[in-house]
Amino acid sequence: MSWVDDANASLLTDLYELTMSASYFAQEMNEVATFDLFVRELPERRNFLVACGLEQALNYLSESRFEANEIDYLATLDLFTDDFLEFLSKLRFTGEVRAIPEGEIAFGGEPLLSVTAPLIEAQIAETFLLNCITFQTMIASKAARVALASGDRRFVDFSPRRDHGADAALKGARAAFIGGASATSNVLAGRIYGIPLSGTMAHSYVMAFENEAEAFRAYGRCFPQKALLLIDTFDVEEGARRAVEVARELASEGIRIRGVRIDSGDLAPLASAVRKILDEAGFEDIEIILSGDLDEYRIKELMDDGVPVDSFGVGTQLGTSADAPTLGGVYKLVADKSGPKIKLSAGKATLPGRKQVYRFEERGRMQRDVMALEKEEVRGGRSLLECAMLDGQRVGGSETLTDVRDRCLASLDKLPETLRSLEPHQDAYPVVHSKDLDELVRRARGQSH
Repeated sequence: MSWVDDANASLLTDLYELTMSASYFAQEMNEVATFDLFVRELPERRNFLVACGLEQALNYLSESRFEANEIDYLATLDLFTDDFLEFLSKLRFTGEVRAIPEGEIAFGGEPLLSVTAPLIEAQIAETFLLNCITFQTMIASKAARVALASGDRRFVDFSPRRDHGADAALKGARAAFIGGASATSNVLAGRIYGIPLSGTMAHSYVMAFENEAEAFRAYGRCFPQKALLLIDTFDVEEGARRAVEVARELASEGIRIRGVRIDSGDLAPLASAVRKILDEAGFEDIEIILSGDLDEYRIKELMDDGVPVDSFGVGTQLGTSADAPTLGGVYKLVADKSGPKIKLSAGKATLPGRKQVYRFEERGRMQRDVMALEKEEVRGGRSLLECAMLDGQRVGGSETLTDVRDRCLASLDKLPETLRSLEPHQDAYPVVHSKDLDELVRRARGQSH
């Protein structure tokens, strides 16, 4: 099989997850344990994260199985006993998952996901969960920044051809929509997730015809109410004039040119020149779409300059989160049958115990988060970690993608203005520890020596 799907996703794991689990099995170590998945620190150019990827994570935990052919493959590695392979063949996730809902704002150190399950079940899930949650959180966070820069203008995910693999293109389109994209060019994402689709044409289409006007005319007649014309193949302003010429001609046939796209050059003066050409010709309703290696920084410059634009197409910079292409996501043991667990490695210390995160808001703005022990009472805050699976079964139904997107946009509105900036804020959003959590850390440090 050349694709990752539900039938083989159980093998999308690092080998050491299986060798550790084999050793646990041999030592009869399979008591309930809790692991937290979190991002240690925000990337340098990020003020916040948008939690994303939970839906696929829960689907993996619900559906993952070691099928017979996968067990046969593992047997060829000469690493595992027959008893352990038999155990894997019957393995099902039976544990609990608590998570920050998708679309919610999160910060460094806060658990995005907490898994409590028999040790082997929880351990084997590590690789997939990190891959699924951190990638989509990274893209949703980038998309949210683009949304902030775009203001009341729309932007479309144009990234699938630049994304790092087919699965990344699919999940990236989903994450981008949650973060604020209005549509995607990815047809498969449209089918699977119901994301609105948007697209124009390529330069090759224009070049395939005898001249630009003929290309515009043919496209308009093929898509009489949705034609978006690419006007920068040769000369932008001449392309705009030809678009006007064709729009006038096709109007008599009841055909409407919806918009024009500029994909290269100095976008600010070109957009202004094109807007003037369109308006003077009486086509104030023809939209202008700008694309061409855009990111939130370039979009903000265009918006600050008052450039006449109706929407943006954002590709490479969005789908790869180019300025912050990785998140330092980790999945760490925080409790087991013997109690809370702590890691003290330099620069990689962890917080012990099952936890909850409480968010405090004032006058519609986020003020601070408090990380506390799960059963600790913290008054006045809203708890962020919600139960998503219990006894291996999902709690509640799947949310619609639109509802998740709405949650993200509402969360962005609650961010302090300083954190809505595209530049790193000198004072990070306060995430503090409760007294009980700090006391547990102190005790755990003393017991670990």
